[in-house]
Amino acid sequence: MLQENSKTLSIIIPVFNEVNFLNELFEQIKKYFNNKYTEIIIVDDGSTDGSSSLLEELKKNNNYKFSFKIIRLDINSGKGRAIQIGIKNSNGQYILLQDADLELDCKDAKEMFEMISTNKDIKCIFGSRYLSGKLKKNNYFFNNLVGKINSLIFNMFFSQSLSDVHCGLKILHRSVIEKIKLRVNDFGIEIDIASQIVRNNFFIYEFGVSYFFRSKAQGKKISWIDGLKSFYYLIKVRFFDNSASTNLSIIYSSIYMAFVGSHFGMGLGNTLFIIIFFILGSILGIHFKILSSTIIFFFIFVGSLFGKGNGTTLAVIIFFVIGLFIARKSKRLFLNSKASNYF
Repeated sequence: MLQENSKTLSIIIPVFNEVNFLNELFEQIKKYFNNKYTEIIIVDDGSTDGSSSLLEELKKNNNYKFSFKIIRLDINSGKGRAIQIGIKNSNGQYILLQDADLELDCKDAKEMFEMISTNKDIKCIFGSRYLSGKLKKNNYFFNNLVGKINSLIFNMFFSQSLSDVHCGLKILHRSVIEKIKLRVNDFGIEIDIASQIVRNNFFIYEFGVSYFFRSKAQGKKISWIDGLKSFYYLIKVRFFDNSASTNLSIIYSSIYMAFVGSHFGMGLGNTLFIIIFFILGSILGIHFKILSSTIIFFFIFVGSLFGKGNGTTLAVIIFFVIGLFIARKSKRLFLNSKASNYF
């Protein structure tokens, strides 16, 4: 519920040792969001470079109309934790997440707010550094590669088609914020946000944004280690943070598909087939519960009865596709019934 002194927009900005960017950030905020309906919540995440003092000086500047809050954390707790604290202290109907390092432009944030606030059907917009023809400066190959791979894996796990899960510029309606329970304290917060939004059946729109890469010498915090950790978060949120029925489906599907894979190839090839089919079964278990998975497996079994050698393989593939189609139809048929936990 919004409070009596609620605002239309809350902009939450985590800050950790960003003294070189705060003046320009403040000027951009004044340029695009200088109105009484906006609140700026800066969460100073234990900065030690003078950011805290500069923030207090900026707050004393009376040349702005928005509400300006500074929340100071004694120790560095991570971007995710800073965002969670900012959200708890926000009053806006819309929550905008903005990084402090100016890699992402406040002008794009303004356009995203205008889009979501004038279209009541849109509840979530994620910025994407890979869409549109906007200006970009990006020369960190490995981070870029890991980000794209993570987005691809996220899409496979959650049946989405997002181009940039890790973009720090996001805007969410209050109704979305009230549904999700964020738990990740570090840079994995982006995966935590996206996965919980999808699980609560909100559609994520994307908006192409400008991107101006900065180097470690300029203060970039995220590293390739954080990129690798994001793989852990993807596995965790998809395969472990589930209901009991989904976990049972994953185990059931992965074991059955591994058994199917054991009938292909010889020697090392047979082992590879088992691993591939095990992974495929795990993904099937995410999207299909026990009964719908059983439909797929039944058709795989029927396909195995036809032909010999390569002919059997082709028959299994054809019947597998047929099983997928019928399982999807069955899942939709029972979507709003008590039997949905089994389909």
